[in-house]
Amino acid sequence: MASLNTQMVGRQTEYEHLSSLLSADTGQALVIRGEAGLGKSALLWYAAEQAGLQGYDCVRAVGVEAEWTTPFSGLHQLLDPLLQTCPAAAGAHRHLFDVIFGRELGEAPSLLAVGVATLDVLRAASSVTPLLVLLDDSQWLDTLSADVCGFVGRRLSGSNIKMVIAVRSDGIEPFDGAALPEICLTPLGDDSARFLLKTHHPELDEETQRLVLEHAEGNPLALLELPRHISETQEGSGGPSFLSTGDVPLPRRLEHMFASRVKQLMRTERDELLRAALDGLGSKKAPCPQESHYRMRSITEGLANGLLVIDPVTGEPAFRHPLVRSTLVQLATPNERRAAHADLAQIYPHDVERRAAHLAAATLDPDDDVARTLDDAARSATQRGSSATAVAWLTRAAELSEHAAERSRRLGDAAFIAGQAALMDQAQHILDSQRPVSGTDSPALVITSAYLGLYQHGDVRSTHRQVAAAAESLSVNSGAGSRELLTRLLNLLLVTSMYAGDSDAWQRTERIFESVADRVDPLTTLCRDAVSDMVRIGSNVSARLERVLSDVTAMAPWDATFLSVAAYYADVLWRYRPHLERLVARERNCGAVSNVMTLLHLVMLDQFASGDWTEAERTGRQVLNLTRTHGNELFRQRSKAHLGLLAAARGDVSQAREIGASVSAWCEPRGVGCLIETAKAIDMTAALSEGDYEAAYLSATSITSPGTFTPYAPQASRTLLDLVEAALHTGRKKEARLHALAAQDAGLAERSPRLALLTWGTLAMTTEDESTAEALFARAEAGSSGSNFPFELARIQLAHGTRLRHGRNQRVAREILQRAAETFDRLGATPWARRAHTELRASGTGVPSFTNPQELTWQERRIADLAASGMTNRQIGERMFLSPRTVGSHLYHIFPKLGITSRAALRDALSRADDARTPAEHT
Repeated sequence: MASLNTQMVGRQTEYEHLSSLLSADTGQALVIRGEAGLGKSALLWYAAEQAGLQGYDCVRAVGVEAEWTTPFSGLHQLLDPLLQTCPAAAGAHRHLFDVIFGRELGEAPSLLAVGVATLDVLRAASSVTPLLVLLDDSQWLDTLSADVCGFVGRRLSGSNIKMVIAVRSDGIEPFDGAALPEICLTPLGDDSARFLLKTHHPELDEETQRLVLEHAEGNPLALLELPRHISETQEGSGGPSFLSTGDVPLPRRLEHMFASRVKQLMRTERDELLRAALDGLGSKKAPCPQESHYRMRSITEGLANGLLVIDPVTGEPAFRHPLVRSTLVQLATPNERRAAHADLAQIYPHDVERRAAHLAAATLDPDDDVARTLDDAARSATQRGSSATAVAWLTRAAELSEHAAERSRRLGDAAFIAGQAALMDQAQHILDSQRPVSGTDSPALVITSAYLGLYQHGDVRSTHRQVAAAAESLSVNSGAGSRELLTRLLNLLLVTSMYAGDSDAWQRTERIFESVADRVDPLTTLCRDAVSDMVRIGSNVSARLERVLSDVTAMAPWDATFLSVAAYYADVLWRYRPHLERLVARERNCGAVSNVMTLLHLVMLDQFASGDWTEAERTGRQVLNLTRTHGNELFRQRSKAHLGLLAAARGDVSQAREIGASVSAWCEPRGVGCLIETAKAIDMTAALSEGDYEAAYLSATSITSPGTFTPYAPQASRTLLDLVEAALHTGRKKEARLHALAAQDAGLAERSPRLALLTWGTLAMTTEDESTAEALFARAEAGSSGSNFPFELARIQLAHGTRLRHGRNQRVAREILQRAAETFDRLGATPWARRAHTELRASGTGVPSFTNPQELTWQERRIADLAASGMTNRQIGERMFLSPRTVGSHLYHIFPKLGITSRAALRDALSRADDARTPAEHT
């Protein structure tokens, strides 16, 4: 084959880009964009040819429209040759690739894990010989493959890998946000276009040359193919003339041109080409391996008409250009396409998703066998982290179901997964299209309707009534398929009951559970015991969770998420954080996005509990952004509430109370009781931060009365330390002791590690006997749970040290108070840190007055920094989710603390504060 360098005209700049990339001494990536026919594929071929001359190995993939919805199909095309010829390249990632390519069952890895594994394989393959990765027609790569390739492309520095990606600019552009270097192809200039035309068609007269140049618009493919089309049209053998469709975009006119040639083929050969096109046969100028399993038997006319060529690398037939493939598909009648898909389905007996894709396109009338195949494909897609694809398979399976019950079940499954994937519009569309005229929804559609009502609108009361009624109805029906529906209804019933935080709702839920006790999934029972009332029925939850969460590979993402919620209620979430983070990474782009919001929220709660408060705030704001994007208002309020708790613990009481008031105003009319409780806890924590113990006591007792733990109220046990601390500081020793003893009698120490810490700590704080107190303090502080709940432990240590100081045991008091002060300082718990340092000074320790620069709270310092940068109060409020009035109030208190009177002096004052603090930190 002659060098393409002599065949391409007007692309010297692009040649130089590619030559520079190939000669670079480190890995690089490049995206080439342009309309169809401008030469993207030819440039990739040129890069492959030049790379071969320079000693590169080359791996190639091409996007195929027929595989656009198949997860990781593009990555399989790219990596499979390497994994086949060099098995060692997969290394420790062999199982990962077997899972995502459908060879084995297992937990679907995250996109991060797949990206790292892909990079490792490419690095291994390039360890001896440099490697060139070529991706053509990338607008048709499946989303997951495109994301992985973008991830790899950003991490090639220091490697022997070069990557070139060609993508059409007039279609879907998956690499828009990839942040990779790119060049955009433009039509050839007049001189280059004229030279290319004369070189390849010297026989044309001047008038024909003028027509070709005018209508080709500098498009190289049009310049090469249009002369032949004009000749065929003049002879009466073509279809609609290229020259008579000037208002049609050039790529479409090129398809018309190829269509005239397709129509000249014999029916048998045209059918052969159609099957190859639908199965993803590549083009000559798309340097890729032939992934199509279909082998054409009759290609003589296709070669003669310029629709096919023989690939000089593989020796296999290939399409002249990708537009030939799309032309064949568009030109075929629906019956012809269905027949072709039916034939193609037979050559994939073991590839469930490719077989399903062809069967779905081939089948017109209801067919249960095809619907079952689509069910299997949906399960495969879900396991591989592509919930959106699963929704499409299930929707099509419902259309092909022969029986109404199966149709309803599959639509329910599709709507359920759509809801889990935050595809709310799709879920609503399925619901609207299937709601019967009578207005009585099937249990499957009740789940979707309730899910939308709950998460989009926070409609807890009516949602609970709707789900409870459906569960009660289904409890008397033990027919086929009802067990899975019952499990989903019960899980949703638990969620709505949890948000309601209402004893009547919970009692109805418990009655339903009793009525179907023999059919309740054990995992659902476990979640019920954790989220309903840990005080009464939460025994052994931690041990049971440990057994079921030791292996989550076979779990659907929503099941793993619900169990993680149970782990939070049992205060053992820290054990499973790696599982949560892997699930988040796996599902974030194409998976169960609603579950991602829950999982990220759980990560935030664990970060808060374990003392990583800066990361907790960052994660919480990520969740807020996701809730806005996906219209999940209930999650938004929940995330706001816990950010409010964090602000209160830090001492940012203005922000905390503003958030608490906002959450209460939204939740009270909707009956979202658990978040109303959280808002009360915000007020309580803010009051404790300020030292307003009377207000703190009133807030705590509005959640639960001393000596009792309100049923079905998670905050009742979580506020154990808060109520006792507030009671002691307001002289209510009897109430404090009563509450601590109630915790002991209820067995809270056996319920969770956090409740054990709080139980022993509050018993120690409230006993009169000093030796008993010391033993109980020692028991609380010696437990391993303290490191997982440092804020609570430090507060107990502060109480212990203060008691010792008052008892004249100054030396031991100083040791304990020092540990508490160090923890508060590290957390940024400003009010408690001040108290600990004050107690230390009173115990005789010479410590500097606590400062967080110059007495600014964490929140005040952040506002001061933003104001010093020139931002207005409104801009600061938008950044920090505060009102402009609250920002102004903060600044009103900040100025006197820094000894200034205007914003103009902020920058210098903050600089002086930092300079003054630096020496103190090293003393």
